[in-house]
Amino acid sequence: MILTVTPNPSLDRTYEVPGLDRGEVVRASGERMDPGGKGVNVSRAVAAAGAPTLAVLPLGGAPGALVADLLDGQGIKVAPVPVAGQTRSNIALAEPDGTLTKINAPGPELTAEEAESLLSTVGERSAGADWIACCGSLPRGLAPSWYAELVARAHEAGARIALDTSGPALLAALRERPDVVKPNAEELAEAVGRPLATVGDAVKAAEELRELGAAAVLASLGADGQILVDASGTWFASAPVDAVRSNVGAGDSSLAGFLIAGGEGPEALTSAVAHGAAAVQLPGSAMPTPGDLRPEAVSVTVDVPLDRPLKEAVR
Repeated sequence: MILTVTPNPSLDRTYEVPGLDRGEVVRASGERMDPGGKGVNVSRAVAAAGAPTLAVLPLGGAPGALVADLLDGQGIKVAPVPVAGQTRSNIALAEPDGTLTKINAPGPELTAEEAESLLSTVGERSAGADWIACCGSLPRGLAPSWYAELVARAHEAGARIALDTSGPALLAALRERPDVVKPNAEELAEAVGRPLATVGDAVKAAEELRELGAAAVLASLGADGQILVDASGTWFASAPVDAVRSNVGAGDSSLAGFLIAGGEGPEALTSAVAHGAAAVQLPGSAMPTPGDLRPEAVSVTVDVPLDRPLKEAVR
């Protein structure tokens, strides 16, 4: 069972539009509404794969109630932590060429009592969890050290932790030695404080995160693929994508695939890349089912192309 923690969940509305003309009326050709937030998306991807999951998240107001209803409709168990503020609503505009414009609301400000309740709920519900996936930005009211406290408590209880966050929250949590961290290229560059121009630059940055405390680093490099760096070595993996429809939740689907497959080694990396490649070819933040996956198309190698320029270099 994979337990997910989403400190700042959302109600996500995705509209497919022919293009964006500022100041004009834009008519959508398609729309969907999903429960959102990185941890929520991991739970949705785990459930879509047919594996058990439990989503722990603070919920408030009508949007929060709708998030819980939508998750329940997808067969996902929810451990809600009631908060006084209202769960945020986000909007994504997806264009035919794959361009995505997102408008993310800030979300509620959690009190000290609500923050502690969230930590306590994770502890109470984590028995039997194979992994705890802690994902996303922190809402107002939670200090950057909040994830570090969660990782420390989880490790004391004997749980394995996967962390997908960025900025000060990521750096603070590294001192508690999370079992795996999953940055994208931009987050990886931010963590080490310098640009990434090649695959080798990304590998070096991942190694530095390990030196700071991460046991393993699973880094998404966008169209270039993914790297996995841990104590046993470094792997590079990629897969063909026919057409990008939406990359909302693709990284979360990738993390789910990694954890479902055990959370370590090249087999888990293969699963991660297969899930991510399938997700970007689906509308909105739809998560892939087993029928969408093509693990046989994933290429994994220890011969990492260190000199290969990144198609989406981070400056």
